[in-house]
Amino acid sequence: MQRILHIGIANEQDVVLVRQRARQISSLLGFSQQDQVRIATAVSEVARGASQVSLGGRAAFGVADFGRGQCLQVTIGAGNVTSGPLPDDAIVTAHRLMDDCTVEQGAHGPAVVTMRRALPPQPPVGAARLAEIAEQLAKDSPVANTYLEVHLQNRELAATLAELRERQEDLLSLTRELEDTNRGIVALYAEIEDKAERLRKADEMKSRFLSNTSHELRTPLSSIRALAKLLLDRMDGDLTAEQERQVRYIETAANDLSELVNDLLDLAKIEAGKVEVQTAPVVVDNLFRTLKGMLRPLVDEARVELVFEPSGMTQPFESDEGKIAQVLRNFISNALKFTEQGAVRVSAEADDAAGTIAFAVADTGIGISPDNLQLIFEEFSQIEHPLQRRSKGTGLGLPLCRKLAELLGGRVEVESQVGLGTTFRLVLPRSFPATANADHDGH
Repeated sequence: MQRILHIGIANEQDVVLVRQRARQISSLLGFSQQDQVRIATAVSEVARGASQVSLGGRAAFGVADFGRGQCLQVTIGAGNVTSGPLPDDAIVTAHRLMDDCTVEQGAHGPAVVTMRRALPPQPPVGAARLAEIAEQLAKDSPVANTYLEVHLQNRELAATLAELRERQEDLLSLTRELEDTNRGIVALYAEIEDKAERLRKADEMKSRFLSNTSHELRTPLSSIRALAKLLLDRMDGDLTAEQERQVRYIETAANDLSELVNDLLDLAKIEAGKVEVQTAPVVVDNLFRTLKGMLRPLVDEARVELVFEPSGMTQPFESDEGKIAQVLRNFISNALKFTEQGAVRVSAEADDAAGTIAFAVADTGIGISPDNLQLIFEEFSQIEHPLQRRSKGTGLGLPLCRKLAELLGGRVEVESQVGLGTTFRLVLPRSFPATANADHDGH
């Protein structure tokens, strides 16, 4: 420590002098008015405690290194003869008002209290600056007048109270502002909840509308399909070539519309929580054989090869085979629709560590751009492409697949590169989770 001043502490007048010097030195070192009061209060409290319990105490002021900078360091030592330790309130005050306070224990109680307060931002204080401070202190030597010091402390207290009052007013203003903000937030939450309730009711109405409409459309569609089949089977006599072409057009349109109605009804049932999951042991190879026979009419073997790769999994897993088949049928029919040349490969792979089984449908078709990978899972959304225009769809298949996968406790994943092909995966737990069924039942 580079010392500035020493003061002996023998009585109350010396304590007053220590306080005055602490204020002077902190002022000369560039501390603010508030910090000067804090330093003077901490130093005087410790000095008063030292004078009360000992004889021959001393206070030393100086500048020392502290952290990455410098600090005002005040060391107050008790005399050789002590009547006990320093009062606790003096040490507590020093800890509260200074940046650092250490107490070195002596044989008969605390011997030295060292207090530090970091200097305000300024060039390093060297020997020349300390000499200037010492010279200034010599010129402004105070008189240890207790009355004047008390008067000065009262003024400092009044200034502090005024500042506290101003801060209290700022705090009250901030509190009022926060209350206004809080009321606005509460009103906003109420508005959001109201809109969320309206959306929920609108979603319920949409689901009921889709369900009711789908049911109402099924009967006339079935009649149209049945009548078209009767005509094409020549049950009411022969047809001309033009009549047959028109009836086949009617049958195709009715089949497309029937597919749309079925998808809408399935979506409405899932959203309404009316779809039950019928779990049973599922054998992958048996599932693949069923799908192969079911999808054979869709395969143009001159253009595309449909390959079901051996899974090697003999152990069954627990799930709903009908819903798995519905998802895979959609994946495979899409792959066949958008693959002009190459192959569509269907495979299954188990992940024992994760406890899952992943079904993959990979094609060598047109692929999907990264911007459209999420679009394909939106209802009624279709990607613009010549093949898409040639092979009309409902735009509901993939959204339905995603909802079915979630219903089974799994998920749908997709990877694609434009011009190279697409791979859709259905990832399912090997054991159907009971929580998924419970969540669905409580939908």
